[in-house]
Amino acid sequence: MEKKVRLISLYELYQQLFTEKQQAYFEEYYFEDLSLAEIAENHQVSRNAVHDQVKKVEHGLETYEAKLGMLEMAMTYEQLLEKIYAAESLETVKALLDEARIEVEVTIGRD
Repeated sequence: MEKKVRLISLYELYQQLFTEKQQAYFEEYYFEDLSLAEIAENHQVSRNAVHDQVKKVEHGLETYEAKLGMLEMAMTYEQLLEKIYAAESLETVKALLDEARIEVEVTIGRD
């Protein structure tokens, strides 16, 4: 997955874990495509301060994902739903749901 798309996907899951300032900088940088200098000017801070905060958010997103795995889980469930919708029989749907149940049990049991 492209880095920017991955970071935006992670941000959608974990954004509430960051300060308002960090959220503003990240959103302006990734969603509004503003440069670090433009963001710094808008908030009357240094370009380096914006850079540091954006990097902290990026690192935090990857750290949260490594520990919680919410994006990975969401992608797995999306793939499962696609398989269920494409299934041609009730037996196939039941088998897919059994497979998902086992995967959830394994995921919940992981440390």
